[in-house]
Amino acid sequence: MKLSEAFKRRPLLIAYICAGDPSPESTPEIVELLARAGADVVELGLPHSDPIADGPVIQAAAQRAIEAGMNTNVYFEMASRIRADLPLVFMGYYNMIYQRGLDKFAGDCANSGITGLIVPDLPPEEAGPLREACEKAEVDLIYLVAPNTPAERIPIIAESSSGFLYLVARAGVTGTRSEVLLSTKALIERVKADLPKAVGFGISTPEQAAEVIRAGADAAIVGSACVDLISKGDLEGLENLIRGMKLAIREVKPIEAVARI
Repeated sequence: MKLSEAFKRRPLLIAYICAGDPSPESTPEIVELLARAGADVVELGLPHSDPIADGPVIQAAAQRAIEAGMNTNVYFEMASRIRADLPLVFMGYYNMIYQRGLDKFAGDCANSGITGLIVPDLPPEEAGPLREACEKAEVDLIYLVAPNTPAERIPIIAESSSGFLYLVARAGVTGTRSEVLLSTKALIERVKADLPKAVGFGISTPEQAAEVIRAGADAAIVGSACVDLISKGDLEGLENLIRGMKLAIREVKPIEAVARI
């Protein structure tokens, strides 16, 4: 399924997991659990030994996955075994893509059922070759907008992206937080784009997910909270978290409806 199809039924819940944690064999089952619980899109992180955008929880998961045998070849083989009816999105770093070859990487994504790429360390100004490879493979290339992104760069990022825009809820690395910052709400408001806006980094509760949807986001992204539960072997807790988040965002009234009341 393409991201454009999934976003027809917004608001969406996007879940991130680290592929290969606790093992490459378990990841397809975890993705299918997420889909049953209500996740609309799953980001599959390709573990890296130097994950510059990730906090301690995801760093630890990446190390476990690498020790369990995860690498780029295993990643694509594993992705091809996922039978859940939802879009899969790669999240990882550019050197892994470059080393494999841009056309080959994009083609491997398409062939294994991955419909989009998020590459946190690749700015749009330097992404021309990868964008061309993604366009040939019909895979979306998704960019990030942070609270400190200059206003003049936001239209450049929005015009370069496809699938959705990833709005970073806070400065710094990934990790759970106790509240949704006012700067996050301001960022949602100031990003003007035709693409859907998905908010991640720090969202860990149903209330926070609902809050970003209420503020105007089209999707909420939960990552570290999922990875933490997986690290504890608490798949029941993971399923309950996703069910609770999906229910919470479904109950949010659209901004247009709120304005009419």
